[in-house]
Amino acid sequence: METEEQHIARLKELVAVLPESPGVYQYLDKNGTIIYVGKAKRLKRRVSSYFNKYQERVKIRILVRNIDDIKHIVVDTEQDALLLENNLIKKYQPRYNSLLKDDKTYPWICIKNEPFPRVFSTRHFVRDGSTYFGPYTSAYTLRTLIDLIRQLYPIRTCALNLSHESIAKGRYKICLEHHIGNCLGPCEGRQTEEEYAEFVSNIKEILKGNSNEVIELLKNKMQTLSREYKFEEAQQIKNKIDKLSEFQSKSTVVSPTIHNVDVFSIIDDDDCAYINFMRVVNGAIVQVHTFEMQKHIEEEKESTLLSVIQEARQRYLSTSREIIVPFELDFELDGITFNIPQRGDKRKLLELSERNALTYKHEKLKQQLNRNPEKRTERIMETMQKDLRLKAWPTLIEGFDNSNIQGTNPVASCVVFRNGKPSKRDYRHFNIKTVVGANDFASMEEIIYRRYSRQLAEGNELPQLILIDGGKGQLGAAVSSLQKLGLMGKISVIGIAKRLEELYYPGDPVPLYLDKNSETLKVLQNVRNESHRFGITFHRNKRSKNFLISEIDTIKGIGDKTKELLFKELKTVEAMREATVEKLTEIVGKAKAELIYNHFNDNSDNQKTD
Repeated sequence: METEEQHIARLKELVAVLPESPGVYQYLDKNGTIIYVGKAKRLKRRVSSYFNKYQERVKIRILVRNIDDIKHIVVDTEQDALLLENNLIKKYQPRYNSLLKDDKTYPWICIKNEPFPRVFSTRHFVRDGSTYFGPYTSAYTLRTLIDLIRQLYPIRTCALNLSHESIAKGRYKICLEHHIGNCLGPCEGRQTEEEYAEFVSNIKEILKGNSNEVIELLKNKMQTLSREYKFEEAQQIKNKIDKLSEFQSKSTVVSPTIHNVDVFSIIDDDDCAYINFMRVVNGAIVQVHTFEMQKHIEEEKESTLLSVIQEARQRYLSTSREIIVPFELDFELDGITFNIPQRGDKRKLLELSERNALTYKHEKLKQQLNRNPEKRTERIMETMQKDLRLKAWPTLIEGFDNSNIQGTNPVASCVVFRNGKPSKRDYRHFNIKTVVGANDFASMEEIIYRRYSRQLAEGNELPQLILIDGGKGQLGAAVSSLQKLGLMGKISVIGIAKRLEELYYPGDPVPLYLDKNSETLKVLQNVRNESHRFGITFHRNKRSKNFLISEIDTIKGIGDKTKELLFKELKTVEAMREATVEKLTEIVGKAKAELIYNHFNDNSDNQKTD
């Protein structure tokens, strides 16, 4: 059994004989199975990079550990290396390569590899020599194209085997499609293969986005027919030109100065890469598609992008000589110019492509979360643990806030969030008992101590994170109580200030600032806002109750029925204060009228003497 050092030394011996020329390398495991395929401008330099230094990325180290043999194929150019790599990955589906996910959910337009080719939509991509266009993310776009093609060109829809022998033997008869003008009857030899091939050639140009070329061909044909006085046939051609021009006008025009370019952008994460491809022909976007690559090792963005560029240009039959990319590619393709625009219309095109890739990524993420809500919770908890530097997932968060107005009716609130969502049945209110006046720090110290001394006494679950609404002062007060209870180090506690949403940690004078759009900050803001709302509501209710009690219920001898009569007649406490003894006597009788009148007038006198 060889050691890791012996394993690397043996592989280095294999690398030592590799040439410094373009090519493709293959890594094989101990069973002789190809587990990774890569391309290189210089084989020896690229392959040796796997073994001459310590690989920080864990997935690369796992790959290296599983390599038992190295094979290589030398090619003439970098473009050949890219093409060969693409073909080998499709053939062997190596375990550690970033693999293109199938587009099984999206339809294609297929031009079948057969005599008198059919043109139809399909969801099955079969590599039988047929030509495919797509996939189309919009079924409406696909149907529009199919309808346009059938309006312009009377091609067959049947699945008959129209070989020369079958037609010559008269095996088939024309059908209804011929009688209604949708087919010219190649099954009976009424249309030549050359004429049909011209139809198919024009259809391919339309699907590639080269409508202008087709329009020019049709115009020449129309003029020829006109010169031959075949006006009826010329009118039919003109109708086709009008339909094609109308369809072309609906394409997304970006700039008349940009002719034929391909645009690529890439967004990636640990598991997937999303590469958006946009094809611009004659100033209009004619094709947009986002490829999703499943990553099994952390490959460089450049390698992933190059693989998709090769795949996209093959799939969409692109012949553009300019490719817009987001960063420099250290790879040359014959006759191709890579452009990284910094401003202008081409820069806007690249930004549009990046937005498409990002939108696709978010849509895929939403679909995954809808299918598995638990995964979203796990992702948020993992993100919060990482962003806030916590020891564990904050599955239970408790948020605290004080509330008082000029020192009156001081109260506090505690809100509880489980898995990032409010658990309202666990919310708690606190009346401040030991603090006199407006002292937020002392109030916070009291409620934190009361809350967690009770939780400990009752053996209740403790949170992983405590969020204090306030800055360093309130945070210090909370820490003081947690230290008395021996909970510091067992529970994480953070203060969140309102002004700049800065986060304060115990003992750290420098606050932490999170991205304003981060999910972590949004959860913390939700906890803070909910604790503030809950505390304010309680405080408002308490003040209203105390006001009514102080004005009416403190009068000895006045019960609920008397109070009800007073409010029914006089409506407000102020009206009771200003009422005469006679008026009060009419409502509640002489004895109670004197009690109410004396209460309000005695209070007024006292206020005046102060």
